[in-house]
Formats: sequence, C-alpha cells, structure tokens
Amino acid sequence: MKKMYFAWVAFLMTTIAFSQGTITGTVIDGELNEPLPGASVVLQGTTNGTSTDFDGQFKIETTKNTGTLLVSYIGYTSKKVAFTSAGDIGRIVLEPDAEQLGEVVVIGTGIIDLANDRETPIAVSSIPAKQIQEKIGTQDITMTMVNTPSVYVAGQSSGYGDSRMSVRGFGQDNTAFLLNGQPINGMEDGLMYWSNWSGLADIANGVQIQRGLGSSKLAISSVGGTVNFVTKATDKKEGGFASFGMANDSYYKGTLGYSTGMNENGFGVSVMLSHWQGNGYNDGTEGYGQNYFISFGYAPSDRHNLNFLLTGAPQYHDQNYSKPISTYLEYGRKYNNNYGYLGDKFISERGNYYHKPVANLNWDFDINDKSQLSTVLYASWGRGGSVGNVGSRVRTEDGYINWGAIVANNEASADGSSTYALRNSVNNHSWYGLVTNYNLELSDNLDWNVGFDLRTYKGSHFRQIHDLLGADYFEDNGNVRYPSGNQITATFKANPWSALTNYADEGERYAWDYDERINYGGIFTQLEYAVDDFSLFVQGAASSQSHVRWDRYQYDEANEESEKVTNPGFNVKAGGSYKIDGVHSIYANTGYYSRQPYHDNIYLNFGNEINPLTENEKIFGLEAGYGLRLNNFSANINLYRTSWEDRVVTSATTDDITGEQIYTSNYGVKQLHSGIEIDAKGHINQLMLRGFLSIGNWEYSGDSRTVVRDEDRNLLSEVTEDVDGGKVGDAAQLTFGLGADYQILENFSADADYRFYDKLYADVGAVKENLELPSFGILDLGATYNFPISAENNLSLRVNVNNALHKIYISELTSADLPVAGEQTYDGIALSNYAYFGLGRTWNVSLRYSF
Repeated sequence: MKKMYFAWVAFLMTTIAFSQGTITGTVIDGELNEPLPGASVVLQGTTNGTSTDFDGQFKIETTKNTGTLLVSYIGYTSKKVAFTSAGDIGRIVLEPDAEQLGEVVVIGTGIIDLANDRETPIAVSSIPAKQIQEKIGTQDITMTMVNTPSVYVAGQSSGYGDSRMSVRGFGQDNTAFLLNGQPINGMEDGLMYWSNWSGLADIANGVQIQRGLGSSKLAISSVGGTVNFVTKATDKKEGGFASFGMANDSYYKGTLGYSTGMNENGFGVSVMLSHWQGNGYNDGTEGYGQNYFISFGYAPSDRHNLNFLLTGAPQYHDQNYSKPISTYLEYGRKYNNNYGYLGDKFISERGNYYHKPVANLNWDFDINDKSQLSTVLYASWGRGGSVGNVGSRVRTEDGYINWGAIVANNEASADGSSTYALRNSVNNHSWYGLVTNYNLELSDNLDWNVGFDLRTYKGSHFRQIHDLLGADYFEDNGNVRYPSGNQITATFKANPWSALTNYADEGERYAWDYDERINYGGIFTQLEYAVDDFSLFVQGAASSQSHVRWDRYQYDEANEESEKVTNPGFNVKAGGSYKIDGVHSIYANTGYYSRQPYHDNIYLNFGNEINPLTENEKIFGLEAGYGLRLNNFSANINLYRTSWEDRVVTSATTDDITGEQIYTSNYGVKQLHSGIEIDAKGHINQLMLRGFLSIGNWEYSGDSRTVVRDEDRNLLSEVTEDVDGGKVGDAAQLTFGLGADYQILENFSADADYRFYDKLYADVGAVKENLELPSFGILDLGATYNFPISAENNLSLRVNVNNALHKIYISELTSADLPVAGEQTYDGIALSNYAYFGLGRTWNVSLRYSF
C-alpha cells in the first residue's frame, strides 16, 4: 500500500513537472490596427515556435510557468513579451520598421477612421507599407489596390500619374479619398489627379479601402467607397535609409530619409527627399519629379501629441491620348502623335505640370481615461495645369508635330501674330480645413463620437501662353474686357517649381479667366454599442455647401460675380454584426445620402448662369456579409446594392483631326449597382495563398440628357435619350485574382499575382447599348532578398516584373462604334473606336539600405 502511495505521488509530481501549458495571443499591425498574419512566435531559448494565423492569433505549448516569447515579422520591429502563467496574453502590437521612415508615431488616432477601430465589420481591404514599397515600382499608388475585389485601375497609358481607379463601378469623383483623415478629392468636381500625389508611395504607411458605406465618421458621402491613406509621421528612433531604383524606359529614382528620433524633451524631426525621371512606356510620355516630406513631432506630456507635416510632389509629364485602333495598327501600340522635334529638341504639345504642397497639424489629446479629442488643421496650395495647343498645327508625313514648319509659319506672319502657340490651362487653388473628433466612453460597451468638418476653397482658372514659337504675340479676341482684342506677349514656363509664384496677371490671360469660392461645413455623430459577440452602430451627418464664381472674361466688371448657391446635405448610416462563435460572423449595414452637386455642375457652360437641372444626388445603399475564421484560413463574402439618382456623368474623347478634347455630359442619370464579393486567404508553413472574386451588375436606369461641348466649352449638341438597362463602363464588372507569397529561404521570398477582367464596357457615359471589351488576364511576379548587415542595418533588393506574360490588351475605350459587316476588326472591336492599350511587360529593380 505504501509503495502504491509513493508511486501515485511520483506520478502526480511528474505530471505537474512535465504538463504543458498553452499560451495564446493576437499579433497586431500597430499602424493599421489589424491582425498580422504569418508573424513568428518563438519561446526564447528553445526551438519551440509557431506562426500567427490570418486573424493574427497564435497558440504555443510550453512546459514552463514563466518565460519570454520572441515575436517578429519581416519589416516590423521585433518584440519580447514575458509571461508568468499559461493562458491568453492578449494583443501584441508590432510597429513597422525598416520601411521608408522607420518606426512611426501614430497621429490623428480619432480622425483617421480605420475599419478595425470599431467592432462593426465592413467590406474592407488593407495594404501595409511593406507591400506598397515592394510592389509600387514606377506605378501610381492606385496600382497597389488592384488585387482587391471590385477595384479597377485604368489610364496608365496616358502618362506618369494619369491613372484612374473605380470602386464597385463608381469613379474617383464618387469615391472618398482621405489623407490622414483630411478629404483630398477635388472640391470642384470630386476628381483625383494622381500626378499631384506621386509622392504617396514614398510616405504611405498603409492604405485601407473601405468598399461601399465604409466606416468613416466624417460628413462625407462616398458612393463607391472610402480610401484612407495613412502617412508616416515623426520617427521614434534615430535612423535613416537610402534607396535607388531603375526600371524600363530609362526610369531612375533615388530617395534619402533621416530621422533624429524623439529626444528626452519629446521632440523629433523626420525628413525625406526623392527625385525620379523616365521616358515613359509609350512614345513621347517623358516625365520627372521630386517628393519632399518633413515632419516635426512634439509630445509635451503623455496626454498630448502634436505633429506638423509638410509634403509635396512637384512633377511634369508629357501625355498620350486615346486614338483610333486603326492608328495603333498602322504606327504601333506605343504611338503618340502629340510630339515632334525642333532640330534635335524634343517638344510635346500635351503635358501636365503641378506642385501641391500639403501641410497639416495634428493634435491628439487624451482628456482622461474616458474621453479623447483629435484635431487636424490642414492646408494645400495647388499650382500648375496642363499644356496644350492653340491654332493650326502642322504634321509631318508620319503624323508627328512639325515644329520647324510651325515656327517658320509664325516668323512669316505678316503682322507678327501667332498662327500656332503652346498654352497652359492653369488650375490654381488654396484650400484650408479643420477636422475634429471627440470620443467619449459612456460605458464599458457604449461609445459616442461627435465632430465637425470645415473647409474653404478658392480656385482660379485661366489660360496663359507657354511658348509663342517664333511669333511676336498672340491675339485674343474673346475677352469682354478687351472688345478691340488683346495682344499677349508674356509667356510662362510649364515648370512645377516656378508655377508656385510665376503665372499670368489678369491682362495676360486668354480663353477664360474665372475664380470660384466653395465653403463647406459638416457635423457628424456616431453611437456604437459593442459586447463580446454583438455590435450595433448608428451614425448621422449634416452639411452645408455654398458656391460663388467670378468671371473676368465673359462678363464686365459690374456683372462678374455670380449668384451665390447654397445647398444642404445629409447622410445616415446604421449597421450591426453578430459573432455566432469563434468561426462564423455576419453583418449588415444600410445608409442613405443626400449629396450636394459638385460646383462644375451648378453653373451652366462654365458661366454664371445657374443650372436649373442640378439637385442633390440621392444614394441608398444596402450591404451584408459573412465571415469565416479558421486557424489557417479566412474568407469573407459581401453582398451589396447601391442606387444613385439625379447624378451627372462626364466623359471625354479626342478629335482625330483637331486633336482637341470633346466633353460629353449626361444629366439626370440613375444607376443601380449590385454584386457579390468574395476574398479568402490561407497559409501552409511558408506558403501564403490569397484570392478574390467580384461579380457586379452595374446598369443605368431611365432617361438621360446628353450635352456635348468642345475643348473651349462651346455647346455642340444636346439630346434626350432612353438609357434604361445600359451597362456602366470604364470598370470590369467581373474580376478574380489569385496570389501567393513563398518564403524560400530565411531572407529570400517570391510572390505572384494573377488578375482576370471581364464584362468591361466602353467609357461613353450613359447609353442604351454599350460596347463590351475583350476580357484579359495579367500576371505580376516579384522577389525580395534581404542582406542583414547588423541588428540596425539592412540591405534589401527587390525585383518586379509586371504583366510578365506580355499580354496585349485594350484597357479602355472612349467610344462605342459597332463593327460594320465585312470590315476589319481588332478582337471583335471596330477599328474606328478610340482606345488605350494597356502596358505590356515592364520591370523595375530597387535597392534599399536602412541604418
């Protein structure tokens, strides 16, 4: 009996000594506040380790009561986490590291409204800085979003910075873009010009795409979705980097960055400078630019955090326009007839130059444990415009601009006036705004937000002469202020730096000269209730927007100011989610927007006459979703339906004879967009797989009124037509993609992404019968090798090959001519159609040293 007793005691002691405890936790991306899949978790001093799943969760067994976990992920600062017993140790936050500006101070935490800041799920995709830096190459930052459902990017063939993106079939003017919480869509037309934001790829710490209703608490009315750009701020630690990249078509880019780190007094500075230049993929699309970034951080106490940021990306690039497919077949896909040579000097008659310094001051104030206040005061000063021609051009036999003949004609002019000149269409603005948000924790489960959004915008638009090309002056006969004509001799360079201060005075402007003032004020509030398995939110916003314009060209001084127009607007949203168990979850959201028309749609024919057809646009959205979360696999399914009424659509084509842009506007159009989106990801050891599928049905409904204007805004035609059932163009309604990342060696990884596009229709506005483009697929490949030099220093090499299979495809059509029986077609498309071909195979290589 005694032997049995001692045996039993020995067994218990052995069991206790060797029993395994389980440590669990969740690893979080500190900047995007989202789970970090694939992070390494190792028990210090052992080979016992695991990786986080796609919810950032991990489980590791241990025989010790105390110990330390080593948590790491490439591109993030590693962290040691001590534990004193088995169980859940909660969230482990890793901050980005070895990126363009290293470890950052999070700013505007109450303004930058990322989806994971609240419990209610939405249709969302997040792109961290590491992925942006690896895959961007020479592309616009829009191309980092192409591997997400319902996103289509076009326009790259026009030139550097000319891309456009759509979300769920809605263009950029109907997708809200935010930079650190501040709205950055154009105040006049809602559009985005990515050439103005070419530096975003260098300074972005993350991008989050919220499709549909989104989670933003601002008084904005996004139809397609909301895209949040979160930039770097002031680094916490001292360090820097130097990088150099090169790519096809003589593209080169160099970047330098350095940070002092935050000193004992809570002050620090981070700076970054870059320069790029390239010849462009298509002929005659050369470009160059710089990017500067400076951030001052100051934390006077634990309760206050201040950060001042100034950034800008001055650039110039020549442009290519769509042409008939027959022209491409005759001269080649890269053909561009917008340029020629004067002797050995290259000159293009189409280009874009812009410099838009942006400044913002962020203040985060932790009032107490229950309440916080976040405020951003911002400003931007845009200067620049587009280059074009005025007068009769002369071409060579092979279709290029004959600059020698043009100069000879000007020099032979009997009175010295110009028969042809280069002009700049200037679009200057000054924009100031304030966004603030107050958050109060009413109880453990109930949060309340309230805030306001104020903006004032002054825009100035006119034309000025860029180059007289041998003439003595340019004669302008359309200005009401100069009834006998105005001889203009002053010229102004298309230079993004000089454009800040050097542009035409009122007496040196031609074709048009007007200003507008837009004031906006909005208030928003949100109430959110959340417990472990259930959450519910309701949100509302109201706004008022006023417009006035001053036209110095079409009106005398007494009548130059228009009538002021003020429009109210509002939106309401509500939704909820339910976590059925640790594996399944469901959600549903709904919202209604009454959105004010854009400024350019309020005044007729770019004059002071008010358009009687404009009224608030009505948007009603419904969406629901299901989420599946397993240990090594996750998936989401989203359903949506959005109706949009009383809206305006504008498209542009190029006249093949004159080379001028022709603008077509559709008024009173209704759209119905519905669809399903599926995305999934999983990992097996060192292999990570992902995929997405989006199926949409985007159609017009009812009648539309179509107005056609030429480049000088003259009315050409006006008709009313039935467009019911017509397909919405300029975005693929069926897309799917597959991607994989594989960690081949400890410091060497490779990745691939394939995307397929179908149900893509011509961009011709609202029509009854639209033309469908041929479907196409694109394969992108990439590889990264890291050379660790020391604990603080690292050298990394990145190689990308985009469109690796060199797929030749039409990325967009700007006309919809049907084939004529017996005539030649291109893949079933009539050769008379104006088109852009997508880029063929391109490559880029970058080398970065971090210290």
